[in-house]
Amino acid sequence: MICNRILVLVFSFCTQVSLAQKAELVSLDKLQRLMASTDQPVQIINFWATWCAPCVKELPLLEKLNRERNDVKVTLVSMDMDLDPNPEKVYKFISRKNIQSRVVILNERDPNSWISKIDSSWSGALPATLIVNSITGKRRFWERELHEGDLERLLEEVK
Repeated sequence: MICNRILVLVFSFCTQVSLAQKAELVSLDKLQRLMASTDQPVQIINFWATWCAPCVKELPLLEKLNRERNDVKVTLVSMDMDLDPNPEKVYKFISRKNIQSRVVILNERDPNSWISKIDSSWSGALPATLIVNSITGKRRFWERELHEGDLERLLEEVK
């Protein structure tokens, strides 16, 4: 009886670990193609890092939107490689926080050479969020922490 319970617990744990996603390392070119994708009518592309407290604080808002809205695709772009070129830290973070949104790790080291290619107004501060409506062509860039209601308001602005 106790052995069966232990086996069930071990199986459950192993299943959860194996279901944890691995974030893909992407170049700037691939990220730009992802941003230009028309697979979803609206994309939310959030730039964050595991070491950024405001970034981590806003993740539940993005995760909630990802769960509740089928018409919006959320992609979380980790900026961790610039300061610590070890993706394992990001993989562990994703697993520990049970992140369900798509996560990619930007594999670029010199932010000053590419930040303006994401948005010309971006100073490079984190967190930052880009919302793109592929149908209307409207874009909205938000360079600060998201709070309750911000995502909904920004989505309205790109309609």
